[in-house]
Order: sequence, then C-alpha cells, then structure tokens
Amino acid sequence: MRKVVLVTGASSGVGLALCRRLLEEDHELHLCLACRNMSKAEAVRTGLLASHPTAEVSTVQVDVSSLPSVFQASKELKQRFQRFDYVYLNAGIMPNPQLNIKALFCGLFSRKAIHIFSTAEGVLTQSEKITADGLQEVFATNVFGHFILIRELESLLCHSDSPSQLIWTSSRNAVKSNFNLEDIQHSKGQEPYSSSKYAIDLLSVALNRNFNQRGLYSSVACPGTVLTNLTYGIMPPFVWMLIMPIIWLFRFFANAFTLTPYNGTEALVWLFHQKPESLDPLVKYLSATTGFGSNYVTSKKIDLDEDTAEKFYQNLLELEKDIRVTIQKSKNQS
Repeated sequence: MRKVVLVTGASSGVGLALCRRLLEEDHELHLCLACRNMSKAEAVRTGLLASHPTAEVSTVQVDVSSLPSVFQASKELKQRFQRFDYVYLNAGIMPNPQLNIKALFCGLFSRKAIHIFSTAEGVLTQSEKITADGLQEVFATNVFGHFILIRELESLLCHSDSPSQLIWTSSRNAVKSNFNLEDIQHSKGQEPYSSSKYAIDLLSVALNRNFNQRGLYSSVACPGTVLTNLTYGIMPPFVWMLIMPIIWLFRFFANAFTLTPYNGTEALVWLFHQKPESLDPLVKYLSATTGFGSNYVTSKKIDLDEDTAEKFYQNLLELEKDIRVTIQKSKNQS
C-alpha cells in the first residue's frame, strides 16, 4: 500500500526540495501538495511526475493564513483520502523583515557572531498585519492554520494500529524569551516569527501528550540557515555580497549553515524513515552541513516545560472554540 504524505508550502523553497527528496526515497509515494498558488502547484506536480512516473502526486489548494481556506481544503482531503501517514507542516511566512544593520555588523565582531548568523537573534524584527479572521498574520500562518488543519483531519491521522506522523518546520530562531503565554499571537512584540516557531515547539509537545495513545505522533525539525527568496529579501543585494564569504567561512565552525533547500531538508527526510514512537518528543531535530558540504542530522533539547505546552494547547482550543462560534453566528445571520 502506498504511503500518503501531505506537504504544506510545497511549491517552493524547503517544501519543494522536500517533495523531490521524498520521491527519491520512495518512488511509490502518494504525495499531496498543499499550496496557496495552484498554478505553481500544478507546475511542480508536472515536474515531479516527469521525474518519478511511478508516484502519485495530487494537489489541494490551501492558504493556511485563511481559516475558510483551511476548512475547505480539509473537507476536500477527507473526501479524497482515508488516511495520511505523514503530514509535513512546512508553510510559513516572515513578513516585512527589518534588519538592524548596526546590530548585524556589531555582531560580526563579537563572540556571538556565529550564533547571531545562525539564528538571526537580535538582528531581525518584523511588522505584520491582521488577517480577515482577525488574527495576527504570522501566528495564523505558521501556527493556528496548521493547528486547525490537524484538528479537521483527526479522523485521517488517528489510527492506533498504524501510527501517523506530524513533522513541523521549526527553527533555531525559536527563542523562549520571544514567546508570551499571555500574548500567544505576539500582537505586542516585534519578533512574531521567533514567537511562532517557539509556539510550534510547544504545540508539538502538547500534541504528543494528547494524541500518542491514539496513534498520532509529532516532531519538530529545523532546516538551518537556508538561502531562499524569503531570506534574500531580508537584506539589500550589496549586503549579501559582503557577508556571503563570511557565511561560507562560518560553515567550518557551525553546522547550521545548510544554505540550500536540499541541504535544509536533511532532518525532515531523516524523520521520514524513523519509527515515530521511538523519537523523543522533547527534542528538535536539526539539519546540519559541514564546511565541506556533507549533510547530517543532529538534535537539541527543546527549551520548554510540558505544563506550558499544555496551557498553550488549551489556549488554542479556546481560540478555536471562539472562532467556530463566530463563524456559526455569521452563517446564521446570512
């Protein structure tokens, strides 16, 4: 029987590289590309089938920042599939990143240079907007839309006889100090991306606590510092020209500089081959690349406590409940 894999954000960057590598690992997969832009998704589907004709590749339209889109996609998926073996929760945004040039260049000559370059801690802030559903955009896209997708697909994911696996694209930039349980959407802060990635780590731990007995497991992975359209937009081209030699040099001292989407998928692909029940739910799996370009996987204990994770999960359930009530009231009025 074919394994069925759903990948969000599959039309570019790490998501696209992941799809290619998964089909290299298993030519018989049924790969479902969950994308916002269907023209891009269909182009990717055509390319994947051309190189892997024995695979099955399908598409579904979803914008995880839009709850109506998530509900519609979930409805379609439940009509088309009986189960998912893997769901890669990869789609994400970092809107309008603002680089603190002074902090960047000061960091270059400090003892924290490698840490700053591999996590962007202290040098990147973002401004964001509110979605049509009244949510902070980064939180909605990176966390809550995926949470609702999981909730809607529970019947396709919870099978005690054969476990399913959720695999989140987290980040080394998931910093505890940027997350506030009293402000889970990070509406009052300036680092919503970091906050959202830490929220993902919390949610993964809570999902394991609440769903392992039903056959659903969750893991988090970090692709490392990958150069994509998102990251290239952070700084002007001349700055990239100045720092690229430094970044390549740093690869000999730190393993986080994976640089290419292909390298960045190393941990995501490694998790594909693991028995989910054997994995440590309190560990983040990290893609790593040596200075000479060899890829491997390492791991790091997540800086959190399980009680906070559970409280965050309950907050998400309450938010979901409130939104469903609002949607129902809107339907009744129309």
